Amino acid sequence: MEPISHWHLIIVFLAIALVSQSLTNVEGRTHYHKRPKNKGSPPTYAPSPQAPYVPPSPAEPPPPTVPSDPSVNPGDNSSSSCVFDVTTFGAVGDGTTDDTAAFMEAWKAACAVESGILLAPSDYVFTITSTIFSGPCQPGLVFQVDGVLMPPDGPECWPESDSNKQWLVFYRLDQMTFTGSGTIEGNGEKWWELPCKPHRGPNGSTLPGPCNSPALIRFFMSSNLVVSRLRIQNSPQFHMKFDGCEGVLIDKLSISSPKLSPNTDGIHIENTKFVGIYNSVIANGDDCISIGTGCSNVNIEGVTCGPSHGISIGSLGLHNSQACVSNITVRNVEIKDSDNGLRIKTWQGGTGCVSGITFDTIQMENVRNCIIIDQYYCLSKACRNETSAVYLTDVSYNNIKGTYDVRSPPIHFACSDTVPCTNITMSEVELLPYEGELVDDPFCWNAYGSQVTLTIPPIDCLQDGEPENMGEVVSYGC
Repeated sequence: MEPISHWHLIIVFLAIALVSQSLTNVEGRTHYHKRPKNKGSPPTYAPSPQAPYVPPSPAEPPPPTVPSDPSVNPGDNSSSSCVFDVTTFGAVGDGTTDDTAAFMEAWKAACAVESGILLAPSDYVFTITSTIFSGPCQPGLVFQVDGVLMPPDGPECWPESDSNKQWLVFYRLDQMTFTGSGTIEGNGEKWWELPCKPHRGPNGSTLPGPCNSPALIRFFMSSNLVVSRLRIQNSPQFHMKFDGCEGVLIDKLSISSPKLSPNTDGIHIENTKFVGIYNSVIANGDDCISIGTGCSNVNIEGVTCGPSHGISIGSLGLHNSQACVSNITVRNVEIKDSDNGLRIKTWQGGTGCVSGITFDTIQMENVRNCIIIDQYYCLSKACRNETSAVYLTDVSYNNIKGTYDVRSPPIHFACSDTVPCTNITMSEVELLPYEGELVDDPFCWNAYGSQVTLTIPPIDCLQDGEPENMGEVVSYGC
């Protein structure tokens, strides 16, 4: 495969309308003990149409520069002088040799030149230990994996001197692409079997002992990022995290781990703004996509999710903390065989606000808790009811259709006793049993909003208008 060329930047307010594409099913776990056969060149994707939002007012700070669709490669930067093949720096790629030093040397060389490409070629299996690839670097840097890249195989093989909370970290970078036709294999199975993991102990309990497990890929304090086309699988914990980033484009990823693998969120973002997640297939043992505090202007479209725990905002407000999330759009998404569908979850005692949330054109298949707001989220029986809560307002559900698991009502709005949820809008919500009889008792508590059309199953517990004590939540900052 010829190395990909440098992408240009488009300075716009991120909003992309993409045509939904059918993606192949996610494969199961694969063990790598020898060099795999060359699977050929990756498929070619058509450029995705882009439609900018209305620019912000002059009084607002300018938005970050956001990368264009990585499938569009204008210009010609394919000069071999910009390609830094890790095998020329001493990487062996036999699946057992530690190739960390070679990757670090190739990184330094690629980082120092504009449009530099670190290349992990096909037909090799590279093993590296926990590593921080830090910047700043020259613009246009590409980390291209066409072979297989993986960490040591389980806790016993993990170097004691390395962090066991993260594996690959990309730190303080701007204008970087992480891509390729290869696989990031997480070797997570032995981490999942630690006695401390959920349901490993007797009667569904956990056992004491060390429990840290590394997130596979983390982007930290970086901007204008593209992550595309890779297969990422079997992470010990979160597959991919973005923390403190601005301007992120995720496109055509395949993320997979077994349904019962603990805490293996597909994509997690926190304190991150201007994000687009498109045309990807995610199957895992926890949230397909999770959105933490400090996130805004996030667009999710054309994603197939499941089995998983669905798409979640939260959990928010842990340990009485403040949480702010705004302007999140989830559109043209399929969720199947999942424990949850569209979920917003907050802890009692938190503060802050969740606002401007749009769920539009979502297809459900055999999903438990299809639509759920849970402001009593708790992982133990020791949580107390608190007077403060994260305020939820302006949440829209439109064209939500499909089937649900009858073990739970498909619609569940459990809002705080003292801080009600307001301006919940429901339109064209039609959910039928996957099997069994219709569950016609949706749950609402202190939830206010309106039904533009009648829902299936009928919901009559959503209160009209606004609560009388709305003045008390003005200070929440929405």
